[in-house]
Amino acid sequence: MSRTTTQNTLPRRLSGMLAVLFWIVVWQLASMAVASEFILAGPLDALRALARLVPTAAFWGQIAFSFLRIAAGTAVAYALAIALAAAAHRWALVRTLAAPALSAIKSTPVACVVVVLLIWFGSRNVSAIAVFLMALPGIYFPVLKGLDELDPQMEELFCLYRADARTRLLAHVVPGVMPYLVAASATVLPMSWKAGVAAELIGVPDGSIGERIYQAKLLLETADLFAWTIVVVLVAWVFERAVLSALNACWPAAGRWAALHQNGRTAATPTGATIVARQLRAGHAGTAACRAVDFEVAPGEILCLMGSSGAGKTTMLSTITGLLSPVSGNLSIPDETRFAAVFQETRLVDDLTPEENVRLFAPRERNARAMLAELLPQDALGSPVRELSGGQRRRVELVRALAADADVVLLDEPFTGLDGKTHQEALAFVTRHLDGRPLIISTHDKQDALALGGKILAIS
Repeated sequence: MSRTTTQNTLPRRLSGMLAVLFWIVVWQLASMAVASEFILAGPLDALRALARLVPTAAFWGQIAFSFLRIAAGTAVAYALAIALAAAAHRWALVRTLAAPALSAIKSTPVACVVVVLLIWFGSRNVSAIAVFLMALPGIYFPVLKGLDELDPQMEELFCLYRADARTRLLAHVVPGVMPYLVAASATVLPMSWKAGVAAELIGVPDGSIGERIYQAKLLLETADLFAWTIVVVLVAWVFERAVLSALNACWPAAGRWAALHQNGRTAATPTGATIVARQLRAGHAGTAACRAVDFEVAPGEILCLMGSSGAGKTTMLSTITGLLSPVSGNLSIPDETRFAAVFQETRLVDDLTPEENVRLFAPRERNARAMLAELLPQDALGSPVRELSGGQRRRVELVRALAADADVVLLDEPFTGLDGKTHQEALAFVTRHLDGRPLIISTHDKQDALALGGKILAIS
């Protein structure tokens, strides 16, 4: 934790502790004013009752009984809600069928649900089922929202590089959904304990916290009632902190694991792809963005697309990769051709380091760190890419494209934001690491084409 973060956290914690102390004092003064332990036991009375309860085996058995059922109900709800949200995101029918049922569950009072559950299942496990039903919609809808809001540009990146399902899940879906899941959990986790204990108070299963609170109410043991309330609050808080800490630890650990897993694969044999276009028009929704072009790029050849901003260079590159369909003409690319690209806008996994971003798509034969060291200073290699400058981030993308297990490399304005010296280093880097693959690059600078020794194709 940084010094600034520590300095900001300590005052917040101190103010929180003072606020708790203030209300404890108010509670004690109110108890003294009432002067009746049966009506309002004070905090000292509750502490004395708690000190009497803690050494007993029954006390810990009742906590274990309730904790196991509430935790189990919560865990099953999380698993099913996430799976159901994934299915609803993929299939419209699942979304349509699930929405009214989960909305009804979310709107139904817990007490009504518990009464029905008691009739169907009895009292012993009613808290687990009640918690499950309460948490299910609370997790389902935020996770579905997170899946719907996944960055489409990053989805294109993982699609273009042909990342496997595990890599997409760990490096794309997890960081996209995690903020929604954590925010929902901050509400669902404490509510799960409220719902669970409420179900026990209604069902009164033997050996539960709810049963003990109910007995304290019947016997007017107000101090014990407050003592058990304190226990529920503390256990619920510890449960919430533990689960939230585990969720927060998932990222960026999942992305790092994905990079390590993906980098273990062996490079495939290059296909020797040749790309041929005849009267090719690229565009969007059937509308051409540029004139028809003819070109042919064989292994080891470089084609430079040149034209002003808005001329259609990016659209042409997207058409070559298959992200867009041609408006007209013919485009011949061998089946199973693998592409790597630098896009016009930055597309990096911001919480991962430069090396981890490269290793997501590079085979183990590529020394990602050594390649990055050719273009980046050493102190930038271990930092999350969100902390790098625009030019440094661009160089990470360039290394990623050249390190990837690809048959064709496409670079869209790859030298944007680079100063003169770094620009020349990047050009030399491309030449060194092209490894006989076809390269198609869009640029405004004719000197790039000359330096790379490529053919020039004007796009207008």
